[in-house]
Amino acid sequence: MITKLSQIVEEARRQGRKRLAVAYGNDAHTLKAVYEAYREGLVEPTVFGDKAEVLRICQAEGIDPTVFAVVDEKSDVRCVSMAVSLVASGGADVLMKGLVSTDKYMRGILNKEAGLFPPKGTLSHVSVVEMPGREKLLCIADVAVIPLPDFKQKTVLIKYLSSIASSLGIEKPKIACIAPSEQVLPSVVSSTEAAILAKMGDRGQLGNVTVDGPLSLDVALYREAALEKKVQGSAVAGDADCLLFPNIESGNVFFKSATHFGGAEIAAIVVGTKVPCVLTSRGDTPQTKLYSIALACLQSK
Repeated sequence: MITKLSQIVEEARRQGRKRLAVAYGNDAHTLKAVYEAYREGLVEPTVFGDKAEVLRICQAEGIDPTVFAVVDEKSDVRCVSMAVSLVASGGADVLMKGLVSTDKYMRGILNKEAGLFPPKGTLSHVSVVEMPGREKLLCIADVAVIPLPDFKQKTVLIKYLSSIASSLGIEKPKIACIAPSEQVLPSVVSSTEAAILAKMGDRGQLGNVTVDGPLSLDVALYREAALEKKVQGSAVAGDADCLLFPNIESGNVFFKSATHFGGAEIAAIVVGTKVPCVLTSRGDTPQTKLYSIALACLQSK
């Protein structure tokens, strides 16, 4: 089982290089991450961006620009469109966001003519978090795409979490449906829906997973909290592999708190598209972007 983000890089390397299309790769963080991914044997990169700026950054950062196929385009929107088209036509296996806003990147992916997003599909975002002191990786959703997942979307998110966890070597992922309390509260939607999802999991309706909820965050992650609160009969409490958050606010706050206050490192991708799409913040480190590229490569068929 993969327990460190660095091991995702190792596993992706064993699968061979994937063709990577970078949308508006006009910043040092993106180019450094893509260059490192090339050196790690993960990708063959095509960078869409202002060629003069790409070359200037490469010279300033000591990056060999010859490893990139650079397509000269100054417009960030056009770069997204061209990168998406390359992927949609089969010319690349993975898409990556560069120095372009998330809304422009997502609009390019969702463009009906692009062919990356299947009709009636569910687009989401899954992150893999490596937390100091924790013995295994943690998969979480959704922190960036779906503001308030409805019940049907939650069943799809569980499948996405299961798929990512399975690629990490977790045979039967333990998924915690997060709510304010581990008690079933009829007046709280996240609580009642979590209880229904847990019953569906018991009956095998959600695949080869163990689902429990509602579970508060501390109960989901820490055995001591589960014991203190006398949560009994749960195979997930205190040992969750995945967290399903009830809304984007709670997921995003956890995500940013873990990284900024807790010293966690992450990998993150958009799922539900025909190919994995790397979605990281423009302020993320090259290391985060490298791990995200590796995760996308690992998920690429």
